[in-house]
Formats: sequence, C-alpha cells, structure tokens
Amino acid sequence: MDEWLTETEVGGEAPNYDGTIVNQREEDTVQVDVGAGDNGIAFEPAAVAVSAGTTVRWEWTGEGGAHNVTAGPDDQIGESDYEFSSGDPVDEEGETYEQTLDDSGIALYHCEPHLSVGMKGAVVVE
Repeated sequence: MDEWLTETEVGGEAPNYDGTIVNQREEDTVQVDVGAGDNGIAFEPAAVAVSAGTTVRWEWTGEGGAHNVTAGPDDQIGESDYEFSSGDPVDEEGETYEQTLDDSGIALYHCEPHLSVGMKGAVVVE
C-alpha cells in the first residue's frame, strides 16, 4: 500500500499521503471524499483501515473536475486484492459510489483521469 501511494511506477505520488492510515475498523460505513485537497485532485483520507464487511462510500465533492474510482490488480502494480469501478468519471457534487469489502486484503484504487498526478487511495481490510 505504501509503495502504491508513494512510488511513481504507475501514476504520480498521492499528494496528501503522509504515511498515516486512518483507523476506521469499528465503523460499518466509511466515507472517502473524492475531489479533496487544495486542487480537488485527491482522495481523503488517502489510506484507511477497516474491518471485513465494512462498506466504503466514496462521495464526490464537485472539486477538481470529473473523477471515478477504479480498482484492478493489473492497474495497481499487481497488488490490489479487489476489483471494482464506479464507471465513467463524473463531476457532480454529492455523487456516491459504494463497495462492501468482505474479505481481508488491500484495495488499491485510483481516479483514471488523474492517475498521472497521483489521485490514488488504499483501503486495508482486516
């Protein structure tokens, strides 16, 4: 996960990741903002830890242009244990996408239009 968020082998470095993994293990639903940061080109939090069975809800802020949420092992340096997609990029504030993460592992994801500038995120599922 740290490699995905800090290395530039695929895309840029996540601008708001400082090595912190936000602990949300006791929550049934966790929200990640899509279009966060100074220029709207980040996920917030960039890294979060949840318990198996938690639903992650990505909610669009309307900042930074059109975004999506995409996870796929082939796109995430071969390390993502999950595969999902919110579909085509959208820029509507309040848009949401949910994914329930039932199995232990790591979900590495990104925004397709902004991967090159580091719009990446990670969820550790325990």
